[in-house]
Amino acid sequence: MAENVPAPPRRSVDVRACIAQAHALGVPRDYARVRKLARVREPRQLEFIGYDTQQRAQWLAPRAARAWARMREAAAEIGVELQIVSAFRSVEYQFGILERKLARGQDIEQILRVSAAPGYSEHHSGRALDITTPGYAALEQEFEKSPAFAWLKKNGRHFGFRLSYPQRNPHGIAYEPWHWCFHVARRSG
Repeated sequence: MAENVPAPPRRSVDVRACIAQAHALGVPRDYARVRKLARVREPRQLEFIGYDTQQRAQWLAPRAARAWARMREAAAEIGVELQIVSAFRSVEYQFGILERKLARGQDIEQILRVSAAPGYSEHHSGRALDITTPGYAALEQEFEKSPAFAWLKKNGRHFGFRLSYPQRNPHGIAYEPWHWCFHVARRSG
């Protein structure tokens, strides 16, 4: 019997409009240039990868989904449990994060130190994951002290994943030991 797979998340209808609205809320117009970030496209297809720690359905682009499954299985073979906190997020969803943080009284600079602006988050690509492991708070720097982080640092690259925001990264985004992105190998010739 096939598992009931939830419907994929809605992708942004008008990416340009979301980005324009983000500028209207205070994201600097030179954000991409100053932060050395490129606009990120949403994938054509998404593949269900399971549920996150809050039991929400999560999705990745197909190649990233297969790489994630292999990486998670390899880690499990030696007793390391990798859990999903967040995967694909549309530009529209990222805009909602920005709005909610502003509504809670955070200023735009504070927000942009911990969240990429709508249109520039690797999560839009369907290749990025926020990862945790049992016994460690999600989306906290303490994850770097976990056996899961040690395993990812040693082995993530073998599955095409790399840490996106190490300490002192050139993007002005806070150190995020939990944020890993699948990078497609380029074919030569």
